[in-house]
Amino acid sequence: MSASRTAMVALAVLCLAAVSPSLVVARDGSPAHTGASAPVVQSMVVGIGGRILSPARAVAAAAGTVSVSGRRCALAAGTPLAALAALRGVGGPAFALRDYGRCGASPANSGQLFVYSLGAQSNRGQSGWEYKVDGYAGSTGAGDPSGPRGDGRRLRAGDQLLWFWCAASAGGCQRTLSVAATSTTVARGARFEAAARGLDNEGRAGAVAGAIVTLGSDFASTGANGRATLIAPTTAGSYRLVATRRGLVPSFPETIVVR
Repeated sequence: MSASRTAMVALAVLCLAAVSPSLVVARDGSPAHTGASAPVVQSMVVGIGGRILSPARAVAAAAGTVSVSGRRCALAAGTPLAALAALRGVGGPAFALRDYGRCGASPANSGQLFVYSLGAQSNRGQSGWEYKVDGYAGSTGAGDPSGPRGDGRRLRAGDQLLWFWCAASAGGCQRTLSVAATSTTVARGARFEAAARGLDNEGRAGAVAGAIVTLGSDFASTGANGRATLIAPTTAGSYRLVATRRGLVPSFPETIVVR
C-alpha cells in the first residue's frame, strides 16, 4: 500500500457503510439516483489467500448512494464503488467505508471514500483491499468521479473490475493472474494451449510458471513460458477457463466454446 493510504488508516474513525439492496432504493426508502448510462461490468472479489468471495458476474455500475456515519453519500455511475454497491445489492459481500473527506449529495465529494473492510475481512497493517480495472490498479478512491486513473475515464461496458486482498510486501501487492487460450472456440476432445500471465499494479505482465489452468474436468500446470496444454471436454457447450497459483490472485474466467 502507498504511504498516503497508510496515513489514512492511521487517522481512521470507524464507520460502517449501509448499502441499499438494489442501489435503486436508498436505505431510507427514497429513490436513489440512477441512469441509463450505467455501464455493465464484470466484477469479482478475491479475499485473503486467493479465496473467491464473489465470483465474476455482470453488474450495472449505476449512480446511487451509500450511508457513512449517518450521512447519505452520492455515487457517480461508472465508479468502482458504484459497481461494488451494485454487487452487494445482488447478494455480493458486505463492505464498510471510511470517509476522509465530506461526502454528501454531490458525487464530486465522494472521492475520499475508502473501502477498509469487505466480506468481513478488514485491512490490517499495510495489507488490505485494492481494486484493479482491466489489470491496472486504481490510483484514486473507488468513489472518485474522475475515474480509476483520475483522467476522467470511468468504467465502461465490458470492463473487468477486480477487488482483491493485497498481501503487501516490500515489492507491493502480489500479482494478479490473467489467462487466455490460443482460440476461444475449440473442437470437442481437441488439444489446445492456454497461457497464464501475472500482472503487477501497472498492468505489466509476465509469464507465470506453475500456475494451474483448468477447463471443465481437465487441468494442467504451466511451464516456464507460462503455457499449458489442455484437452477440451467431449461435450459441446460453453466452459470457463481459469488460472490459479498459490500466492497470486486467481484470474477472471475466460469463456471457451466447445463445438
